Amino acid sequence: MYVKDGTSRLKKVLVSRPQFLKPAPINEIAKKWKDTVMDVPTMLREHELFVGAYKKAGVEVEFLEPDEERPNSVFARDFGGCVKEGYIMGRFKLDMRYKEHIDYKKRMEELGIPMIGEVKEGLFEGGDFMFMNEHWVAVGMADRTNEAGLGEIKKILEPLGYEVTGVPLKKEYLHLDMCFNLVDDHLAVSYRQGQPEEFRELLAKRNIEIIDVPEEAIYLHGCNLQALGEHRVLSLKQNECVNEKLAAKGMEVIELDITEILKAGGGPHCMTFPLLRG
Repeated sequence: MYVKDGTSRLKKVLVSRPQFLKPAPINEIAKKWKDTVMDVPTMLREHELFVGAYKKAGVEVEFLEPDEERPNSVFARDFGGCVKEGYIMGRFKLDMRYKEHIDYKKRMEELGIPMIGEVKEGLFEGGDFMFMNEHWVAVGMADRTNEAGLGEIKKILEPLGYEVTGVPLKKEYLHLDMCFNLVDDHLAVSYRQGQPEEFRELLAKRNIEIIDVPEEAIYLHGCNLQALGEHRVLSLKQNECVNEKLAAKGMEVIELDITEILKAGGGPHCMTFPLLRG
């Protein structure tokens, strides 16, 4: 078994350092910083804090070495999605991320994790892949995953017994994990109004409690949190209000003082590809 669900104990992750990260204007956050020169030493220190938090939490960390030809590979989440049986390779929308297909696929082979399917015709990025429970996966459709990609994911996962729910979103939200994140078995942080009524009804029916955030929190990474299991979550120090609400629900909140990497448009969830969880 590789990844059982989205909230049980996280045991191993794959990450990549932000050595060559630039704020390319490819999402609403990065557009604000497009004329900024990223502070590489600061980003590397921040990433070390991030990796250190994982290690302190008992999570093994694997790396894909940085490469100037794939500047955004620090956002390791996006190349695909991992389930119990193995992983699905996604298909990037942007040319600047194409080399990640090759290099992450090779790294997964080295790690011995089988590819159970690949999105070849549509589009699919892992920031839209949200494991809701052991048998249910939600797939966001904003800017980087489309209906064709969702259809391919269903063909891969439904024969294995998974329920797959598509979640249409505003293009500006980029990925599902920017406006919704499951942080514990029945607890999520979400900009609720940004999701379709059908999805909200499904969440209520399945007893998932929501910590609400305003729309502006999407662009401040207020939802981009990483569940560690055992009622623990990685968040950002700047998420003061969200962190207080999480703590009030009994969550142990591990705060990361990261700001420079965020300028490129991704937070702790974006930077993490789960390899073993359960």
